[in-house]
Amino acid sequence: MIFGEEKCMKRDIRLLDGAVGTTLWQLADGAGVKRVPVWKYNLENPELVTRLHQGYIEAGSQMILANTFGANRQMVQKSSSYTVENVVRTGVRLAREAIGDRDVTLLLAIGPLMEFMEPYGDLEEEEVEDIFTEMVEAGVREGAQAAMVQTFMDLDTMLVACRAVKKYSLPLYATMTFEKTGKTMMGNSVEKAAKSLEDAGADGVGMNCSLGPDMAMPIISEFRKHTSLPLVFKPNAGLPISATTGGTTAPYTAEMFVNEVRPALEFVSYIGGCCNCDFEYVRRLKAEIAKA
Repeated sequence: MIFGEEKCMKRDIRLLDGAVGTTLWQLADGAGVKRVPVWKYNLENPELVTRLHQGYIEAGSQMILANTFGANRQMVQKSSSYTVENVVRTGVRLAREAIGDRDVTLLLAIGPLMEFMEPYGDLEEEEVEDIFTEMVEAGVREGAQAAMVQTFMDLDTMLVACRAVKKYSLPLYATMTFEKTGKTMMGNSVEKAAKSLEDAGADGVGMNCSLGPDMAMPIISEFRKHTSLPLVFKPNAGLPISATTGGTTAPYTAEMFVNEVRPALEFVSYIGGCCNCDFEYVRRLKAEIAKA
């Protein structure tokens, strides 16, 4: 199928959630709770995590991310005495309980590590695979239905994470973060990413974070040229800017965000938002998808 051929078809688009980290910090601010690495809230303030998931489900999300993005061994051991298993399993459990008997898919979120793999860093591939496997095993034991490996800028490390997911035969969605140049910070092109992730067994590929919707659109369009896999699109709402009323705000309002991503509804299969996209962005996306 060539790009644009689907315009006359009624598309089956699955609505993802919005940001986990920035929205949790918003909820924490509102509750007078200190901002910490957000995976800590699973154990220290689980009510915030429950509110996060319930908010997105009520807004229309059909797939939600467990609060496990940064809950890998490196990060957990650096700033706590918790175990990865406890953090991840609690994160997945909170999401599962928020879903209840509703038809919402629970995704284990897996993000990049603090260090690079050899030859750019000191981590050996075997150690990296063990770190990701530990996360995936904990998530599977608690009932994760699929995994989203996201926000990677290094394709080699990402492929190791994908391999850890496929050990457990989970559906795999894989999204990289790109610069305005159309490549990741490590120089990976869309074409290379699409082919490599498809070969790794991904069920959907695309991009998330890093760019607002206007600059992200050319990148997700480029994915369509290089793969027939379903596309996943989760741009952010831009870097926070100072608000006239104090605090910060996103440069792309929910209305602006939806206007910019509207063309993607012709060819993506999964869409949501990343940093600074909260419940209102998902509500607006749901309304727009209903018109598609």
